[in-house]
Amino acid sequence: MHRPSFAPAALILTAWVAAPPSLAAQDTAATPHTLSVADYLDLESVGDPRLSPDGSQIVYTRRWVNKVEDRWSTALWIMNADGSKARFLVEGSNPRWSPNGDRILYSAQGEPKGSQVFVRWMDAEGATSQITRVTESPRMPQWSPDGRSIAFVSVVPAEAKWAIDMPRPPQGAKWTEAPRVVERLHYRQDRIGFTEPGFTHLFVVPADGGTPRQVTRGDWNVGTRFDGLVFGGGFDWTPDGTTIVFDGLKDESGDDVYRKSHIYAVDVASGDLRQVTSRPGFWGSPAVSPDGRTVAYSGFDSTTRTWAISDLWTIGLDGSNARNLTDELDRSPSQLTWAPDGSGVYFTAGNEGSINVFIASTRGGAQQVTEGTHVVSLVSLASVGRDLVGVGVRTDADELVDVVRYSLRQPGTITRLTDVNDDLLYGKTVGEVEEIWYTSSSDTRVQGWLVKPPNFDPSQTYPMIMEIHGGPFAMYNVAFNFMFQSFASKGYVVLYTNPRGSTGYGSEFMHGIDHAYPGVDYDDLMAGVDAAIAKGYIDTDRMYVGGCSGGGKLSSWVIGHTDRFAAAAVRCPVTNWMTMAGGSDVPYFSHSFFDKPFWEDPSQWLEHSSLMYVGNVTTPTIIMTGELDMRTPMPQSEDYYAALKMRGVPAKLLRFKGEFHGTGSKPSNYMRTILYMDSWYAQWTKQGKAAATLP
Repeated sequence: MHRPSFAPAALILTAWVAAPPSLAAQDTAATPHTLSVADYLDLESVGDPRLSPDGSQIVYTRRWVNKVEDRWSTALWIMNADGSKARFLVEGSNPRWSPNGDRILYSAQGEPKGSQVFVRWMDAEGATSQITRVTESPRMPQWSPDGRSIAFVSVVPAEAKWAIDMPRPPQGAKWTEAPRVVERLHYRQDRIGFTEPGFTHLFVVPADGGTPRQVTRGDWNVGTRFDGLVFGGGFDWTPDGTTIVFDGLKDESGDDVYRKSHIYAVDVASGDLRQVTSRPGFWGSPAVSPDGRTVAYSGFDSTTRTWAISDLWTIGLDGSNARNLTDELDRSPSQLTWAPDGSGVYFTAGNEGSINVFIASTRGGAQQVTEGTHVVSLVSLASVGRDLVGVGVRTDADELVDVVRYSLRQPGTITRLTDVNDDLLYGKTVGEVEEIWYTSSSDTRVQGWLVKPPNFDPSQTYPMIMEIHGGPFAMYNVAFNFMFQSFASKGYVVLYTNPRGSTGYGSEFMHGIDHAYPGVDYDDLMAGVDAAIAKGYIDTDRMYVGGCSGGGKLSSWVIGHTDRFAAAAVRCPVTNWMTMAGGSDVPYFSHSFFDKPFWEDPSQWLEHSSLMYVGNVTTPTIIMTGELDMRTPMPQSEDYYAALKMRGVPAKLLRFKGEFHGTGSKPSNYMRTILYMDSWYAQWTKQGKAAATLP
């Protein structure tokens, strides 16, 4: 359900306005001073900024909407380290500087098919070469320390093991294709589809191009996998270039193993392999120290809990002296990056809706480096004179994402280097975002935010949308949210909160829903609604609720337990845990929420399935799910929709074409998601009757 990641003349609706016109119909009439849904077509984003080894230049990925092909397009741009002279470089993504800065590698579409590795020389000529020409796309390419080779991970197809003696078809016959033979639990993945049998392994290829050489072999996978999901693999070279350290699980029964992995080291020349970690757990993201003696990695010990907070560990390359450097932080680290002198490991971590950069000393203990109510990343760093400079991306409630740089040794000002959306937001007023804290059951303190309409007037009343995040082990943050701002520009107040189960608030808070989801998180959501109403400007006859994935699960749960909302938009939900366990691409994750499998005791599974409470629902509901969804498959939505229709509850099912999990990977569908929700909400008031004639 989660992962991984993966947005004014205000219409004022007062309590006495019985039937406002459709908000969706007014979008095209919005003044230039408000953010409209159509502005999404002009939205851009930046990511993956990489400092050159000498710290003088930054290459980064720039992404924009391809309006004709209904997809996102990407290209590499380059600029001076101070943000000047930004210009287009080449089409592609995922850039990496060579060790001496004379070349970059990147990924782009190539022959014979799919994504391939390319190298561009950074001299005046700017020659570009396609390095790989493989049938299975290479992932996570990295330079060797001497710049002569590139390592990557790729799938090695497995041979079919079941052949039958079929008679030869007559000439011209059109026989049906043979069935897909499935013998593994994990045989599909959202956004990929049905996966062919195979295993992920490490390869190296000459940096000038040539035949890739397979380094690891066997019926097991390089790359830590969450419930069988393939995301590539975390690996790093030792400084002498003789060894690659990687995460994965060398276990031929790995298809039947959940949340188990180790760190390994493989000799690049011989393929000799050894296990570095011995502690049972879920370990990944290895990063080798500058002197090559120590490996930093993240993860958590084996546990029966539904989820756990990760720590940052170090261990000798020989497997000795494993140490937890962040046991007192109680926040999960990511983006591990060694300090050049080996004194510590930089990382990012989320805390109460913000994400900042920290450093963990090799002696133990973590300190925060950057400060601010924002989301900031650390993608790469370089020594520049006496300073150590980091680059990443930053966003907050008022500003869309841009590339930034900052000092890691003398933290202070974070300098914005790009302004890719200033033209989009020029002259537009966006909604103010107010942070709120409130008390829920068991005296639990919960954080949330209210996005107010532009030109907000506290003496007026406004309709409110509560949006619920997925995961459930995730965190709403303070980044700019296009959807929320779009709704605010239409006159809604948007409430979003981090109920128990959310990350960024410590283990105890996250474990509040352990083997009890949904549970107290419902209390936290309702307390958030009460806190918003207490502000005095919410029209309680026009309150709405929605969410996708885990948010779809909770929004369907909410309307089965209260009738206080005028309408709901349940998106890509889990409604029946028992069918979810067999129909999803994350079967073990589904089982992890319960003490026993349903064939031993179905009571807990039924108790926490929102389908079992559909008999209580009176709230008009739209259900929106991608037809290709393999995470929370369409039957989860169909069952809930059919039950609503049988009970006579106003309901519509929207089957989004071309979408896997979620309804917004294609730009047109992202806009449709907002506009269908807006149109549906505009039709209903709390009195339980339509505010306008249903289409």
